[in-house]
Amino acid sequence: MNGVLSSILSWDFLSAGIRVTTPILLAALGALVAELAGTPNIALEGTMLFSAFVGVIISGFTQNIWLSIIGALITGWVMSSILAYFSLKLKTDIIMAAIALNIFASGGTVYALYLLTGDKGSSASVKSLVLPNIDIPIIKDIPILGNILSGHHVLTYVAVLMIFLVQYMLYKTPLGLRIRSVGESPDAARSVGISVFKTQYTALVISGLLASLAGVFLSMGYVSWFARDMTAGRGFIALAAQALGGTSAYGVALGSLLFGFSEALSFSLQFLNIPYEVTQSMPFLITVGALAFYAWNKVRESKEKIF
Repeated sequence: MNGVLSSILSWDFLSAGIRVTTPILLAALGALVAELAGTPNIALEGTMLFSAFVGVIISGFTQNIWLSIIGALITGWVMSSILAYFSLKLKTDIIMAAIALNIFASGGTVYALYLLTGDKGSSASVKSLVLPNIDIPIIKDIPILGNILSGHHVLTYVAVLMIFLVQYMLYKTPLGLRIRSVGESPDAARSVGISVFKTQYTALVISGLLASLAGVFLSMGYVSWFARDMTAGRGFIALAAQALGGTSAYGVALGSLLFGFSEALSFSLQFLNIPYEVTQSMPFLITVGALAFYAWNKVRESKEKIF
């Protein structure tokens, strides 16, 4: 018991929590952009999964990191474009279209994996590359702080940078103003000459690109292979993190940290005599609890406004 507590309270646990938070944070930032445009992207899970698959396959067959990243980003763009076409052009319900994409990604990646490699469960026969870790000069030599902040995956630092870039884009640029205006009132935005379709399409594409980076992290950062349904619900957890974080990228980052550290905690608790199923379900239980608190708080606020 003492050993488990010491591992949870260690600096290595903090470092692991940051690493686990990375894919959730990237996807949650994508969810924020899409939500503010009035086009909630529930297809984050499927986009992450397909991008993880494409990244590994291209990496394995070409042995080129850059091509694998470009391929994953193109996958995110394609998935978002499909969602935009059905929801914005054909006026399909965006939630139903996104659920269909998630289901398609779950089965489609396994089928494509079998066609390309002959494997069904994972890409064990494909020798995929791994994106590098980065040691930050000076900081890496500082005791404790170096252990926490340095030596992380390159996409972890990209995710941190994206917090500030997304916040700046949404609240300091004309594009961000259009995204928020369209999300608030499409008719009012249209009346002043803003193209609602282009703005929402752009928001969905940005969302898909961020989700594709999250998928690449899972298959080429966590590990060096693709496994069936390896996203394991992180896309939906990202949606919960976005709901908790509200309309700010900083709030979304805090929500992502909550779920990331809860997942890291579930790994540490496996050393106790706790059933594996309980520890694995902990991040999802915390997600449900956080969303329940969020819903209760919103109801309370609405009642206060009425009375």
